Amino acid sequence: MSPPPPPLGRSRRKGSRSDHAFDAALGDSELIDVRGQFTQGRWARARSLLVSTGTDWDRRGHRVLALAATPSAADWARDWLLAEPDSPDATTLLACATVARALRPKAGAGEGEAREACLGAARLDPADPTPWLGLMMLDRAYGTREEAARQFEAVRSRHPEHHQAHHLMTVLLAETHPEGGDPLHEVYDFAAWAAEQAPADSPLAVLPVVAHAERYRVLVTTGSASDDPAGSGHWAGRRARQVMKAAFDWWLEWEREDHPRHHIDLNFLAHAKICEGRPAEAAALFHRIGPHATAAPWSYSGRDPYPEFLAARSYALGTP
Repeated sequence: MSPPPPPLGRSRRKGSRSDHAFDAALGDSELIDVRGQFTQGRWARARSLLVSTGTDWDRRGHRVLALAATPSAADWARDWLLAEPDSPDATTLLACATVARALRPKAGAGEGEAREACLGAARLDPADPTPWLGLMMLDRAYGTREEAARQFEAVRSRHPEHHQAHHLMTVLLAETHPEGGDPLHEVYDFAAWAAEQAPADSPLAVLPVVAHAERYRVLVTTGSASDDPAGSGHWAGRRARQVMKAAFDWWLEWEREDHPRHHIDLNFLAHAKICEGRPAEAAALFHRIGPHATAAPWSYSGRDPYPEFLAARSYALGTP
């Protein structure tokens, strides 16, 4: 019999949270180097990076959003546009920077400006799904689920396997009917459908695990499930076991380390294996994760994510 999951981090009093900063670059060394220069106003390397990224849409979205989240990103993108007024890369970067600013806590303004900037970027480069991803992020915060779903379809029509858009749509769907633990919830159908539609080597194979974790987040938040994975029952059902096994078997065969967001998938898989009480399988994932922890899903118990990650890793690897 598998051992129960560990009693991961305990609830922390307000003001005692870890100051660990999760890095949105996710180990992208080119991006990290360019981002360091971009934060100082030197945008030429950012230009070269986005040109070389080309139509690798998942990588482009990942890099644009990471650059857009940096301090003064909008100012540096405007400087770039002064030099190249018709640059789709600069226009999209500025649009995503205005989205990032509008979504910051207590921003309270800028949603309209960000929306117009994204629509302008979309007109300038109709093939790029990135501006539509920005609109989807805005609609999650300020619009309706139906509006966000329309933006998702706009992304998907340009790149059917778009990783971040599928994750965001999963987040949105998981939040519908928050009060119940329905095993037939629509988020599970969506994730299964997306995984089936994707090619065999697509990381969307992990999306059913993401859906299970996102639903757990919602149930914990509403008090419908225990924040102790072992006590919640959420990770012990037949459907849960099937989902975890299928995703882990896929990872063993494919080991997709070329995808720009693969560390996110590894964190979701490791979290699922810990919650399922399978530390040996989680250990293999933690070795691949290395230092690239992500806040999601380790925060989904309502606890401080980095201590939660460290506790889970120590448990899986048998280290103090």
